[in-house]
Amino acid sequence: MARPLSEALRTSPLFFEPVPSPARTPAHRVAERTDALVRLIETVPRVDALVIPELVDENHEGKPHYRSGDPRAYARVLAERTGREVITNKVVAHLPDIPAVEQWARETVDRGVRHVILVGGSSRYIPYPGPPVAEADRLCRPTFTAAGGSIGNIAIPQRAGEAHRMLAKTRAGASFFTTQLLFNSEAVREVLLRYDLLCRQASFPPAAVLLSVAPIADDEDAQFVRWLGADLPDSAERAILEGEESEAVRRSGTIAVSVWEDVTRMARTERLTVPIGVNVEQISARHLEVAGGLLKEFAGRIDSSPLSS
Repeated sequence: MARPLSEALRTSPLFFEPVPSPARTPAHRVAERTDALVRLIETVPRVDALVIPELVDENHEGKPHYRSGDPRAYARVLAERTGREVITNKVVAHLPDIPAVEQWARETVDRGVRHVILVGGSSRYIPYPGPPVAEADRLCRPTFTAAGGSIGNIAIPQRAGEAHRMLAKTRAGASFFTTQLLFNSEAVREVLLRYDLLCRQASFPPAAVLLSVAPIADDEDAQFVRWLGADLPDSAERAILEGEESEAVRRSGTIAVSVWEDVTRMARTERLTVPIGVNVEQISARHLEVAGGLLKEFAGRIDSSPLSS
C-alpha cells in the first residue's frame, strides 16, 4: 500500500497519469490496457498516486464532448487493483451551476474517490456555466476534506499572474498543483519563486507543485502535446524528433530530467518551502511502455534530488 497522499504532498510526490480508454473501446481492449497498467505500477512502488484525466473536447461555444467514460469508474478499478491513491480530473466549467458542482463532489466521494483535480474551461473568452476554479475549490473543499481527501488544480507557468492565481486557489482549498507539460524550466522556476514569496508574505503554507513531463515518441505525440496547450518550442521538437523513435524517446526523457534538475537545484539554492514533485504523463495509449520507462527513471531519481539531500 502506498503512503497516504497527504503525507506524500509534504515531500516529493510522484504521480502517473495514464490515458483512459475512449468510451467506445471494446471491453476486452479496456481489460488488456488495464492489466498492462496494473503490471507497470506493480514494478514502481514509489508511485504515490494515479491521475485519471477527463477526456473532453469543446466546440466553439464551449460545449463539452466527452471522449471517455466517467473517470471515477476507472479510478476506482485502479485503486482496488493497485492499492494506490487515485485522483480524477473534472472540468468544473462545464457543470451547469453551483448546486451541480456540490452534487458532483458528493457523488464523487460516494463512489470512493477522495482526491480530485478541478479544471477550468479552455478559453477565457467563453462564458461557461460552471464557476471559476477557485470558487469550485471553496465549494468542494468541505466535502473532500470530510472524506480525508484533497483538491488539486492545474498551474500554467507561462500565464501572466499565475503565482497570484495559485495563491488564491491555495487559500480556497487547493493542496497541490500539476503543471502543464514542461519542456524547459525557465517559466516554472519563475512561477515557483514568486509563489513561494507570496505564500511567505501571506503566512500561508504553499501547496505542492508537481512538474508534468512526458516522453515524445513521434509526430503524433508532438501534435497532441501542442493541442494540450503545452509550450513545446519548435527547436525542441526538431531536436527530439530527429532520427529514430527510440532516440526521440531518449531525448525527450533527457529534457524531462533536465527540467526537474534545474528546478530542484533552484529550489535548494533559494530555500523554497514549496514541496516539488513530478507527474509523468502517458501521451497516447500506444506508448504505455515508453511512459513507464520515464516513470521508472524518476522513481529512481526523485528521492536523491537536491531537495532530498
